[in-house]
Amino acid sequence: MILTLLLLAAQVPPGEEPVPPYAHAEANAGATPFRDDAMFAAFHGHAGVSRIVDDLIARNLRDPRVGDIFKGQDTIRLHRLLKEHFCYVLGGGCAYTGRTMKDAHRDMGLQTADMGALVDNLQRAMQAEGVAFAAQNRFLAKLAPMKRDVVVR
Repeated sequence: MILTLLLLAAQVPPGEEPVPPYAHAEANAGATPFRDDAMFAAFHGHAGVSRIVDDLIARNLRDPRVGDIFKGQDTIRLHRLLKEHFCYVLGGGCAYTGRTMKDAHRDMGLQTADMGALVDNLQRAMQAEGVAFAAQNRFLAKLAPMKRDVVVR
C-alpha cells in the first residue's frame, strides 16, 4: 500500500494534487483532432493556446456564474490538462494525458447554464487572442459533443 502511494506520488507533476490512477488514452480527449496543424496555427501555436487557457481559467475564477465550481479545484492540473487538450484537438501534435470528460467532471453537478458560461468565457478568451471567428466556431463544434459527458442536469 505504501509503495503504491509512493509510486503514485512520484508520478504527480510538481504542484499538482494526486488523482486516482486511470488509463491514459487519446480517446479520453472526447474529440478527434483536426487532421493538420492549420487550426493550431490559427490559435497561434503553443503560445496562443497557453494564453487562451490562462485567460479562460482566470475569467472562470472571477465569473460569478461559475467561479464557485473552481473553488477547491487543482488549478495547476487544470492549466496543464486544458493546454494539452486544446493542443491535441487543434492538431498541434500534443498528447492528452487526462481522464475522460465524464470521469474528469463526475460529481461536479454541472448544468447547461454552467456550460453556457464556460463557452462564453472561452469565446472571450479566443477573441482576446485574436483567433478568427470561423476558427473559433470550428473549435467549438469539436468540443460541443462533450456536453453530454460533462453536463448532468
